[in-house]
Amino acid sequence: MEASCCPKYALLIVASWLITCLLHFRQFSPHFGGGGALVVLPFSLDASLFSAPAIVTHDQWSMSSSSSSSSSSCDGRYVHMVDLPPRFHVCIEGSPSFDSEFSICHLMSNAGLGPVLEPPPAGDKSDGGDDAGGIVPNTGSWYNTNQYALEVIFHNRMRLYDCLTDDPAAATAVYVPYYPAMELQPHTCGRFNSTVRDGATKELLRWLSSRLAWAALGGRDHFMVASKTSWMFRRRVAAEDDGGGAANDMGCGNSFLEQPESGNMTVLTYETVIWEQPRRDFAVPYPSYFHPSSAAEVAEWQARVRAAPRPWLFAFAGARRPNGTLPIRDRIFDACDAALPRRRCGKLDCGHGGSSTCRSPRRLVSLFASSRFCLQPPGDSFMRRSSVDAVMAGCIPVFFHEASTFEKQYRWHERERDSDDRGDRIRSSNDHRYYVFIDQDDILQGKVGIEEALSRYTDAEVAAMREKVVKMIPRFLYNDPRVRFNGSTRDAFDIAIDEITARIRKIKDVVANAA
Repeated sequence: MEASCCPKYALLIVASWLITCLLHFRQFSPHFGGGGALVVLPFSLDASLFSAPAIVTHDQWSMSSSSSSSSSSCDGRYVHMVDLPPRFHVCIEGSPSFDSEFSICHLMSNAGLGPVLEPPPAGDKSDGGDDAGGIVPNTGSWYNTNQYALEVIFHNRMRLYDCLTDDPAAATAVYVPYYPAMELQPHTCGRFNSTVRDGATKELLRWLSSRLAWAALGGRDHFMVASKTSWMFRRRVAAEDDGGGAANDMGCGNSFLEQPESGNMTVLTYETVIWEQPRRDFAVPYPSYFHPSSAAEVAEWQARVRAAPRPWLFAFAGARRPNGTLPIRDRIFDACDAALPRRRCGKLDCGHGGSSTCRSPRRLVSLFASSRFCLQPPGDSFMRRSSVDAVMAGCIPVFFHEASTFEKQYRWHERERDSDDRGDRIRSSNDHRYYVFIDQDDILQGKVGIEEALSRYTDAEVAAMREKVVKMIPRFLYNDPRVRFNGSTRDAFDIAIDEITARIRKIKDVVANAA
């Protein structure tokens, strides 16, 4: 009898220990309206300074556990996440990037989403003429997200990825959770020499290439996120013996994408060099301000922007450049000023002390949601975060350069792909009818007027284009990285992972067939 009791007591002790642990990690979150118990998935220590705990309901946990336990659903989709040594942990206390006065690590709260948007002050008016809080709901799904936050958001999404594996040999792809843009931020330009700018990423690449997991395919199954434009990682340093001297330290950025190791990897950036073949990096959308936790939230937001009144014909948020260095922007400001008396243009002037207004997500989204067309000229680079903000607001983007268009940059995300679509089909003439293209040279030469060109579109044409933009919203947003998403809607992260694993599978097939 004593022998039969021992297992019972052992089970009781284990059960008590599990209950104690569960209660220890249990938290309340206003993010969920249900009254069920919550389970916390603890993060590793390196993320604790900028990540909130990942919280899921019992129902969501059961669903995700059952789906991830099926190996067939993960065939060809397994990802191994590299465990980086502490010296490569960016944004932890004591690291150079964290301690720098130019660091943006402090903006990465809520797993990279940033601070929750507070309700607007009573009576606050947006430039669209509506109450600034009228279009953006006062919920926990809207955040003041920094434009460079994707490395942190993506990392935290990977922590909840259904098909993670501890075995790199069993993985289709290997994810490197390093933050090259966050590391570069404190010494992007200025007095810092090439040794400072390149040192950390070069050390990381040396370490990666020395690992056994790298040797199998020379890193061609590895991928990472670099949340700046491609140009910031393509700084070429002249050879030491060419007399370049201090000239080697001029300019901005580092040479991360110029290294042979990174050339073998799949690297996600905000903007790629569209003329380069084969590509060294792949563009994915900037994170905007809306980070839902359910498909119902996405559908509700889509309904809001569909129904939003749009008194402005076109809108622009941005600034001129000193000394006319970007003349297309001067022409846009002139066109908007000329249209203002007829209430045809709304703008947020981010120059002359207006930068704080432009940093208000509520004002920006409210303006774009009050406009039919949103102008997206090149700035410091071809792609602008504003282009993604326009999509989030259901505003038809207007591009002025080929390299700014979604079909050239965000080819993975700009349209819904059929199951048999491999991205190489011939595009029909109507595929791009969710945006307007006006060649900037035609504007600068006086051949085309912005207001005149946009006024030619009928109400029916505008409604059809806007509907395509609204349907793009789920593919351009990043869901809340702390929770299991409730619903089957695929976001920008899901699409990127599917494309990455598909690309690496093709690489492995080519290698296997050549062997």
